[in-house]
Amino acid sequence: MNLQPYLEFATSLAYHAGKITLRYFNTGVVPDRKENNDPVTIADREAEAFVRAEVEKHYPGHAIVGEEYGENGNGHAFRWIVDPIDGTISFVQGVPLYGVLIALEIEGVVKVGAAYFPPLDEMLTAADGLGCWNNGRRARVSGVGKLSETCVVTSDFQHLERKRSGILQRFESAGALLRTWGDAYGYLLVATGRAGAALDPRMDVYDCGPYPVIMREAGGYFGSWDGTEGHTHGEGLACNAALKPEVLKLTRGS
Repeated sequence: MNLQPYLEFATSLAYHAGKITLRYFNTGVVPDRKENNDPVTIADREAEAFVRAEVEKHYPGHAIVGEEYGENGNGHAFRWIVDPIDGTISFVQGVPLYGVLIALEIEGVVKVGAAYFPPLDEMLTAADGLGCWNNGRRARVSGVGKLSETCVVTSDFQHLERKRSGILQRFESAGALLRTWGDAYGYLLVATGRAGAALDPRMDVYDCGPYPVIMREAGGYFGSWDGTEGHTHGEGLACNAALKPEVLKLTRGS
C-alpha cells in the first residue's frame, strides 16, 4: 500500500490544526472543565472540528476518534486518531510544549503519524517503511545504552508514583536524570535522540496515536510498560532499543 498520500494528508492536518490553536495561544483563553476535570478550550474544539471536516471531505466513510468529539464510523478498517492539543495545561499556561497529534490506524495498526508543535514550528512525521522525519531531516532515537547517561521524561511525577509505588526511586537509583518535559513533547525528544525514554501511566488512544509508527521508524519502541507494542494499552512507554531491557525491568517493578 502506498502510504505517502496519507502521510502528506496527516502532515497537512496537523499543521493547519496547529495554526488554529496559535490563534488562541497566550491570549488568556479560559478553559472549561470536562467531567473528569481535564481542561478543554475553544482551541481544542475548533482544531478537532477542522480535522474531522477535512477527513470527512477527503476520505468519507473512514472512522474518526478524537479527544473532544468521540468516535464515529466504528468498525472501519481505516481510522483517524486525533488529539487537537496534547498538553492542554501547557497551552493554557502559555508554555509552548503542546502538540497536535494525528494518526492513521489501518486494521488496528498505526501506519501513519504526525505530531506538530505549533509554537516551536516543529513537525515530526512517520509512515511504515518511509522513515521518521523531523522538519525534513531524518529522525532517529539515540544509541545510549545506559540510563545513567540519558534523561527520562514524563508528564507528572505524582501520577507515576500512584501507578507504581517506588518507580521514581528505581529510576533514580539507575542514575537516570528525571525531567517533566512531558505530554507530546517528551515523545518528540525520544524520537529525535534528545531523551532516552518517556513514560506516562495513563494514555488514551488519542494521547498516543502517532507514537507507535514514529518510534518504530525512528528505531525505538512505543507500547505498554510490560513491553507490548501498540497504542491501546491505556499507558505509554517510549525508549530507544538499547535501553528497552533496563527500562522494562524498572517499569515492571522486577
